[in-house]
Amino acid sequence: MADYQTFQHDVLVIGAGGAGLRAAIEASAAGVSVGLVCKSLLGKAHTVMAEGGIAAALGNVDDRDNWKVHFADTMRGGQYVNQWRMAELHAKEAPDRVRELEAWGAVFDRTKDGRILQRNFGGHRYPRLAHVGDRTGLEMIRTLQDHGIHQGIEVYMEHTILALLKEGERVVGAFGYERERGRFKIFRAKAIVLATGGLGRAYKITSNSWESTGDGLSLAYDAGAELIDMEFIQFHPTGMIWPPSVVGILVTEGVRGEGGILTNNEGKRFMFEQIPENYRTQTADNAEEGWRYCQGDKNARRPPELLTRDHVARCIVREIKEGRGTPHGGVYLDIAWIKEKMSNSAEHIKRKLPSMYHQFKQLADIDITEQPMEVGPTTHYAMGGIHVDADTQMSRIPGLFAAGECAAGINGANRLGGNSLSDIVVFGKRAGEYAAKFAKENSLGQIDQGKIDLAASEAVAPFERAAGENPYSVQRDLREAMQDLVGIVRTESEMKTALEKLKGFWERANRAGVIGHREFNPGWHTALDLKTLLTVSEAITLAALERKESRGAQFRDDYPDKDDQFAKVNTMISKAADGSMQIRLDPLPEMPDYLKQVIEEMK
Repeated sequence: MADYQTFQHDVLVIGAGGAGLRAAIEASAAGVSVGLVCKSLLGKAHTVMAEGGIAAALGNVDDRDNWKVHFADTMRGGQYVNQWRMAELHAKEAPDRVRELEAWGAVFDRTKDGRILQRNFGGHRYPRLAHVGDRTGLEMIRTLQDHGIHQGIEVYMEHTILALLKEGERVVGAFGYERERGRFKIFRAKAIVLATGGLGRAYKITSNSWESTGDGLSLAYDAGAELIDMEFIQFHPTGMIWPPSVVGILVTEGVRGEGGILTNNEGKRFMFEQIPENYRTQTADNAEEGWRYCQGDKNARRPPELLTRDHVARCIVREIKEGRGTPHGGVYLDIAWIKEKMSNSAEHIKRKLPSMYHQFKQLADIDITEQPMEVGPTTHYAMGGIHVDADTQMSRIPGLFAAGECAAGINGANRLGGNSLSDIVVFGKRAGEYAAKFAKENSLGQIDQGKIDLAASEAVAPFERAAGENPYSVQRDLREAMQDLVGIVRTESEMKTALEKLKGFWERANRAGVIGHREFNPGWHTALDLKTLLTVSEAITLAALERKESRGAQFRDDYPDKDDQFAKVNTMISKAADGSMQIRLDPLPEMPDYLKQVIEEMK
């Protein structure tokens, strides 16, 4: 029986992005021992790539904003299949979390009278996004890390968790390995918080970095937790299109919030022709009014480029498919046009969008103060994830909590820009708080050595198949299949083809082999990632097939309209006793009258 190095904590947090750090800080503040495991280096979390801002109804730029408007915007953006309690808590608590970040040292952009500045963003009725230029996520991670290092949190960098350990129904630990040396590790804990982020690497074109392979979702699913709303994958409208080496890298919505416009190869601003009926009264129908809105005119309606991400992404795809795209298969995003409106436009763009200016200058040799950018949709965010209790963030597995992108419920069918950054601190705090409470009320459980030995043998199996399938090839083929068959526009026949292909990918993954040894072996890491990628890909496809309608980020070409029978249900996925993936439709919890009244008032 192998003797692996063992660590012991009251609360183990898996993932060190914004949600994980905030959970670890809160749990540590409650006086419990906290371990923080991250797949990459501390500070390398995907949160740093969030650019536009953090959504919170501070009302600093427009005093008409409040939590009720934010709640109504979030519910409408999510097509009302959101978990209403999560959306309510988020809207109410986000302002306090932003002010907390400021108190901890976050340096936000300021209004002329010294308050936190807020900018316009898609789907938000008023300027709501507190920001630090277009580097907001980076500032949040810096602030949380600087605050967190004083809390006595034990950090395990470059470790990947392979399995959650249970005693009966309760989670009691985790089994993983150190990526650098390949050594297996055991983490005993009274409570675990999953904060592993998203799953964008299941698709070929994505803004997500290499870590985003759906680890937390797969770990929770295998342990017996439920997944919810997996069909809703957000394709951000604007990722870089050229050169090929940067395809998919995010172009922040802040460009459009500062006045950037979308045009086709005919020079036409096509979004004016695609305004949905339910947004028509709030959306400008001319360029002048849209520009005034971006400049802070409270009486102006927002430009159509700031409609919800799912809608803008589909409009861009339509232009490309109908032959009005750019030479490299996108559309144009133009912020340079504002030189017609202001004499110091170049300095203004560099000050407001410094990362975007340098990103295009250094990676594509394009000066965005002079030229339009070529952009197109990129897989960006998963609205679906682990089903959790709205107040405590605990899954149906006792002691297992989740927060951030790997958890689900707040966003419904589509996430509004900026809500992800407030989501991670609002629910990261709650997850840490209730995980600490659970840890205080429970003792350490017993670890089953047999389950550890099984997980270890499965992990090293690829070394016994050195002549087997190349794991990189399996991953490449999987990502291409998901992009082509379960992408922005979906049909039943294509998704059934995807399911058949996934069966083949599972067989190939089980034959995947690696050469060399366990130290410094990225091929081995890739082989181990295949299981998580295949699990989330199958869940996405099954859920998308089950929802026979178009709603939010799910667009079915064979069912292009909303269907009332799906208006009040969520798709739920769980693992059956025989190991198969099961799906069912669950009715949404009934919204209380006071929140129904809020939505009616905001209309």
